Amino acid sequence: MKKILVLGANSFSGQDFTDLLLDDPERAVIGVSRSIERSALFLRYKSRPDLSRYRYFALDLNRDMEALFDLLDRERPEEIVNFAAQSEVAPSWEHPEHWYQTNTVALARLANHLRRCRWLKRYLHVSSPEAYGACDGRVKESTALNPSTPYAASKAAADMLLEVYRRQFGLPLLTVRATNVYGARQQLFKIIPRALIYLKLGRTIELHGGGSAIKSYIHVRDVSRGELAILEKGRLGEIYHLSPDDGIAVRDLVERLCRRMGKDFAAATRTVAERAGQDRAYVLDSSKARAELGWSPSVSLDDGLSEAAEWVVKNWDEIARQPLEYRHRP
Repeated sequence: MKKILVLGANSFSGQDFTDLLLDDPERAVIGVSRSIERSALFLRYKSRPDLSRYRYFALDLNRDMEALFDLLDRERPEEIVNFAAQSEVAPSWEHPEHWYQTNTVALARLANHLRRCRWLKRYLHVSSPEAYGACDGRVKESTALNPSTPYAASKAAADMLLEVYRRQFGLPLLTVRATNVYGARQQLFKIIPRALIYLKLGRTIELHGGGSAIKSYIHVRDVSRGELAILEKGRLGEIYHLSPDDGIAVRDLVERLCRRMGKDFAAATRTVAERAGQDRAYVLDSSKARAELGWSPSVSLDDGLSEAAEWVVKNWDEIARQPLEYRHRP
């Protein structure tokens, strides 16, 4: 049975990828995140009747690295997928050192250990398209990194460091950058669940810069399928993009959500100042993943938004008791 370790398994993208891995009875999965395991409200795999092939460990990359090393050396997973990161943009301006500590410094310790692990066959690193900064046209994997925020800079630094370990020591590196991932079970402070919750509560949705920024929203299961294809068939040392065909302005996205919830867009929103370092747009070119791996997105934006709205409505009593704002934890 193939053993795969998922770092950041408690995260939105990590939990969905974990669930997809467990579809195959020939896989044993080890999940690692810094917090205690969340409930089924946020973890898709928790709805499975049998989790005998899954084990979870609460380990913090900044505080429990030696314990993580012990776990890795004991379990010797053939493949590792790393979702673990400080990922919010706006708070990274207040404490950039926290983002660098998790996304770069802790990663450096991990990479330095993994380079000696001869049992490791493939390491898939989840990067961010924000490392490219603001770009015109469709961004290819060869585009130079040009980050605009501390968060993006910490991810770009991590990517360059991992490439050094690949070239110098043969780290079996694969890198994925996906555009704006969304879907049911997403963190409630993200734009889609937050907008849906605000519409339910009758609160005003703030559109930074009027919502003019162009985003490329892609359903989390499409991303998970792409990440699995990269892990299984991607060429070592390569970067792969996962993206939909088109982008959409945040304003237009929120307008769709308002229609779906039966609310008036003008009454439900107001324009506020743009965030510092907000990239105008990044639309990734995912032709490499489509051509080499046979991957393409299958969940339309309308279907994905409907799923997210149904999740909020169905679980409203539990969601209404959850904190709605991002809570920073260094």
